[in-house]
Amino acid sequence: MSLPTQFLYLAGEAGPKILLAALADLGLREVAGPASNPRILEMARQVGASSYYPSDATPWCALAMSAWAKAAGFALPADPLAALSWTKFGTAAPGGVAMLGDVLVKSRVGGGHVTMYVGENATHYACLGGNQGDAVCISWFPKEVFTHVRRCAWKVAQPANVRSITVGVKAAAAVSES
Repeated sequence: MSLPTQFLYLAGEAGPKILLAALADLGLREVAGPASNPRILEMARQVGASSYYPSDATPWCALAMSAWAKAAGFALPADPLAALSWTKFGTAAPGGVAMLGDVLVKSRVGGGHVTMYVGENATHYACLGGNQGDAVCISWFPKEVFTHVRRCAWKVAQPANVRSITVGVKAAAAVSES
């Protein structure tokens, strides 16, 4: 899937690796009916969760984040398949200021949702995540719904391109994250 026009800048980003891993899956969708998308099942295999994910109908936002974090070489939080466990990932973003590649966590009915910061406007974050409208896509969420902003625990130094990004578009309503 190609990037939406307002997010074309992401094609030129050199990192962080967790962002690049997520971008590689942009456009991935669940398969309707009894079949499942093989890539989602592969993510489950990669993180040792095949028995928990017999199909792509199981909520998979945390599964996608686990696969991307693992591919980038980061330690996963305890119980990485639970979205709210990502409140313990990496380190708290200084001052709660979200930057490119940060992990954002919010509560929702029935659990939580974990996604990744790729930009913002005055009131919303643009978030790249799995199981957003049954796909890996960029969706807009009101800033106030997020309870945690987590930064990757960089092994050497934070990549220079990790920064806040203002996207000059009006935010559309967020899609379902279930």
